[in-house]
Amino acid sequence: MTRHHLIPKALHGKTGIRKRFPREERITATLWVCRPCHNQIHRLFSEKELALSFHSRDALLADPRLRTFVDWLSTKPAGFVPRH
Repeated sequence: MTRHHLIPKALHGKTGIRKRFPREERITATLWVCRPCHNQIHRLFSEKELALSFHSRDALLADPRLRTFVDWLSTKPAGFVPRH
């Protein structure tokens, strides 16, 4: 499992992000995900998209592209690593 920052660390110092999210939320908003899902999240979304639109588990899973990947991966045996 890896820790995904729901508000990307690279954006924590940006004025718009600082105004939108309190410091505590910027630091603690994380989600534990498997490595394949973490990689897929970063393939699908820019850091700005993650911060502004996909800063929660529910928002991420509401995206049909990520939901399809997660559903597909859930059918694979433990330890399965997709090729990309």
